[in-house]
Amino acid sequence: MRKFICLCCVICGLSASAKVRLPKFFSDNMVLQQQSECNLWGWTEPGKKVQVSTSWDNQSYISTTQKDGRFEVKVKTPKAGGPYHIAFKDGDELTLVNIMIGEVWICSGQSNMEMQMKGFKQQPVEGTTEELLRCKDASLRLFTVKRNASLIPVDDVTGHWDEANAASVRDFSATAYYFGRALRQTLGVPVGLIVTSWGGSACEAWMKADWLKAFPKVILPKSDADVKKLQQRCPTALFNGQMYPLVGYTMRGAIWYQGEDNVTRADYYADLMAAMVKGWRGEWKQGDFPFYYCQIAPYDYSLIKWEQYNSAFLREQQMKAETLIPNARMAVLMDAGLEYGIHPRKKREAGERMAILALSNTYGVKGLPDFAVYKSVEFKGDTAVVSFDRSKEWVYFENGTTSELFEVAGSDKVFHPATKVWIERNRVYVKSDKVNQPVAVRYAFKDWVQGDLMHDGLPVSSFRTDSW
Repeated sequence: MRKFICLCCVICGLSASAKVRLPKFFSDNMVLQQQSECNLWGWTEPGKKVQVSTSWDNQSYISTTQKDGRFEVKVKTPKAGGPYHIAFKDGDELTLVNIMIGEVWICSGQSNMEMQMKGFKQQPVEGTTEELLRCKDASLRLFTVKRNASLIPVDDVTGHWDEANAASVRDFSATAYYFGRALRQTLGVPVGLIVTSWGGSACEAWMKADWLKAFPKVILPKSDADVKKLQQRCPTALFNGQMYPLVGYTMRGAIWYQGEDNVTRADYYADLMAAMVKGWRGEWKQGDFPFYYCQIAPYDYSLIKWEQYNSAFLREQQMKAETLIPNARMAVLMDAGLEYGIHPRKKREAGERMAILALSNTYGVKGLPDFAVYKSVEFKGDTAVVSFDRSKEWVYFENGTTSELFEVAGSDKVFHPATKVWIERNRVYVKSDKVNQPVAVRYAFKDWVQGDLMHDGLPVSSFRTDSW
């Protein structure tokens, strides 16, 4: 009898293993990218035929599993709508329900992307209470990838799709939520957000080993012990554990909020970031999909004993990255930092400013503001004249007619605070009583600063005209 029971258990186990298994992000409540050929995949017994049927058009797709049991299909999606269902049959049937068709975005980075609407302990997010009272939206869907650092690529993640409500939004990325909410309100279509982030993570952690060969300072992990020691700062570990499983999930684009961990090695961050985005795009095979990111907000890094580093150099590298990465734009947060906290409370500004970029540049929405950017400087006697691009509405000072955040230097390379700063039309004029012949200008080029140079309601990035 005992042998019979064991045999039955083995047979049942084999039967169970043959059923279709899907990655966690293919599940009830998910969002698929509209008007696309969406990739779907999973696993079952090798050599089996799997039929995938979609309710929006009553079409069926057949795939035969490979030796490793993996199957793949591409399904055509209609214009935004839902709810729909998808059935997977390999003899047994697995049906996913409450599926929406709309806009899908991948949201990644470190703690300021990860930071939930409820905030961190003793570190709140501004406006959370009011937002939780009105956030319920069955057409905004949220998925958070559980933290996982891995030496080798894995095939799945841990997480689940939720409709937006007070409970799900409270535990979801505040930055990503505000981004998605803005898209929902403006486009009027379902939106799906997949957040894969980890506080304190390095840019290098989100990259494959091959992409990092161009950066000799980066030391690749050789064992699980290396990953365990460095975790989210370990090169390749988060790409392997949290990004690789998502590769191929058909989406519109990606948003990114990271850089704080790279302040101590800012000198090559623009190239590093460009290599990361190029790598992601190569993996996804969706061309130069949109990539929008936040410039890190001002913060006093001396509070974590980084006195020798000025985070303005990292912000400068992020500004440079715009010129290196096709179809990418940066949201500026010079007015949304926190002097004593590396996790600013103003996550609405972060999310909505990336949404402005997406709505303007990806979806073609007219009438939204743009971020002006430093263009050039001309020196006329004792005065520096600074010009800007993307500034049709002209720049201005938030707090009046002047600013205390400009510095000028002469040929001795010593910077002095500007004693007179003013604006005429779309140019900023800067001079200092201590510099008769200026050769360089800097604006807000410090760790902590409350930016006051604005354009059309949006801040202008800190910048410098020198390369010292």
